[in-house]
Amino acid sequence: MSSAEAMPDWEKRFRAPRVSLPDWAEDAPDRSLFVSNATGTYEIYAWDRKTGEQRMVTDRPDGTTDAVLSPDGEWIWWFDDGRSSDDPAAPSYGDEFGVWMRQPFGGGEDVPAAPGLEPSYPAGLAIGRDGSAVVGRSTDEDGTTVHLARPGGVGDVEIYRHRESAGVGDLSYDGSLIALEHTEHGDAMHSALRVVRPDGSTVAELDDTEGGTKELGLAVMGFAPVAGDTRLLVGHQRRGRWEPMIWDPVAGTETELAIDLPGDVSAEWYPDASAILVEHGFEARSELWRHEPGGSAPVRVETPAGSVSGATARPDGTVEYLWSSAAQPPVVRSTTGAVVLDPPGLKAPGSVPVRDAWVEGPGGRVHALVQTPAAGEGPFPTVFEIHGGPTWHDSDAFASGPAAWVDHGFAVVRVNYRGSTGYGRAWTDALKHRVGLIELEDIAAVREWAVESGLADPDRLILAGGSWGGYLTLLGLGTQPDAWALGLAAVPVADYVTAYHDEMEALKAMDRTLLGGTPEEVPERFEASSPLTYVDAVRAPVYISAGVNDPRCPIRQVENYVDRLKARDAVHEVYRYDAGHGSLVVEERIKQVGLELDFALRHLPERAPGTTAATTATTVSEKQQ
Repeated sequence: MSSAEAMPDWEKRFRAPRVSLPDWAEDAPDRSLFVSNATGTYEIYAWDRKTGEQRMVTDRPDGTTDAVLSPDGEWIWWFDDGRSSDDPAAPSYGDEFGVWMRQPFGGGEDVPAAPGLEPSYPAGLAIGRDGSAVVGRSTDEDGTTVHLARPGGVGDVEIYRHRESAGVGDLSYDGSLIALEHTEHGDAMHSALRVVRPDGSTVAELDDTEGGTKELGLAVMGFAPVAGDTRLLVGHQRRGRWEPMIWDPVAGTETELAIDLPGDVSAEWYPDASAILVEHGFEARSELWRHEPGGSAPVRVETPAGSVSGATARPDGTVEYLWSSAAQPPVVRSTTGAVVLDPPGLKAPGSVPVRDAWVEGPGGRVHALVQTPAAGEGPFPTVFEIHGGPTWHDSDAFASGPAAWVDHGFAVVRVNYRGSTGYGRAWTDALKHRVGLIELEDIAAVREWAVESGLADPDRLILAGGSWGGYLTLLGLGTQPDAWALGLAAVPVADYVTAYHDEMEALKAMDRTLLGGTPEEVPERFEASSPLTYVDAVRAPVYISAGVNDPRCPIRQVENYVDRLKARDAVHEVYRYDAGHGSLVVEERIKQVGLELDFALRHLPERAPGTTAATTATTVSEKQQ
């Protein structure tokens, strides 16, 4: 038996080569970039569609995922977060603080792309046809600045500066207009738009927040990709959900689009600007449509049932998209029927499909996605796998982590709590001031349903998640100590006050929005929402993993929480790894999942004999030892 054949399915899902949706150069559509884990680390690849040649662009110990092609396809810009200091022997991979590098599409030396700019957190990038680039930067000292970087670093111009969060949205076809998203009104969840000239002077403003008193956001979706066209595709929330419209900042006109679909809608232009490609998300699934502004109703672009996690219209009118479902691994497809990219080697095994559960919660119906083992009957030991964000949502898409738990005899429940995207603006915006506690009310309602329905064993419930999901795990273990048998928290917020003071500036702005101020201004809210406040009430065994270079959930605040667990000899284990907010290295990710599985199988209480689910989990546990 080969090593691949002997490998358990859950490991195969992580090791199998994956590719992202290729991003192509606007004026050289045969030149593309994509991200792949083919070498065991997620890196950038260049792909010449004419010759079929694929070339690895970056090769860094902790991986690389952020890259942009110049419109002519001659240059690849990629973000290097190992350059936050001048000491090449002390890289800080994963801290998201660094500089843009570039190299020729055909290969060559990496050089600083904007040599006059100091390291920073990235805040958007747009590259012009004349070789210039609009570079967004964020630092704790300066807030956000936006620069026009000339070719060769000559004549750099700072065109924007503000303490609050902002970012580069897009650059018009001829380079005469620059779209910025900003939160100068102080609400980091709802951006306003400003279009400026290359010298920074303002052309037009679009602000649905009314100075921060109205919680409506805007988002840049892109300038029309043709010469002489100043129209900008914009996302808005004026009818309680995300949907597109067309704003011409030069003419001063706004054009509503007749897209009558029930969920959130995002869009991008077709290459000739004659139509827009609409991605419609509704109840954890997504689909594609083609819509011609001013024309008839949208026309469905056929895709399988599941989730589209990215799509692009090609110059020939075809559409390429990255698709998956909970049961079937991701693949880059085309509306021609072809598979666009099919990496060689090991293929990821499938998993079980999800089913929907709708549960009445204190703030309205809560949507949860449920997976159960293919064999056996409930009640199962159950993992509540809580998504991060919080402005994100779980969907009917392939996820190797939940699939690993299902393989080990667990049911998996994923909850799109209040704060999640995809269920309307009011649902997403419901978190204000009682942060964390609101989400846990929804999770508790779903937990109660899972137990009463016979799905979940009430004595074998695991609360787990990463990032914001890790935060909710620690908060839930402290505020609902009788509900959970154990907790698994990856890269969590553990001590909210210390996290605020140590985290990157953009997240400080988000926390001020969510909690209504700083820890000094609203100390009672930070205290009520901090897991550290309730750490002495935690009774379940706790497993925590954290990246030592993490700028989002910094390590010091995790250590504060761990010290409190140690002080009372609480059952816990901590795994620290040399990366940032997660890892792009396949072996590291497998190690982390393996440690979580092992911790759960060692500490989860045994059920009385006689149930299929308990027997399944015990059998797998014995094989793991």
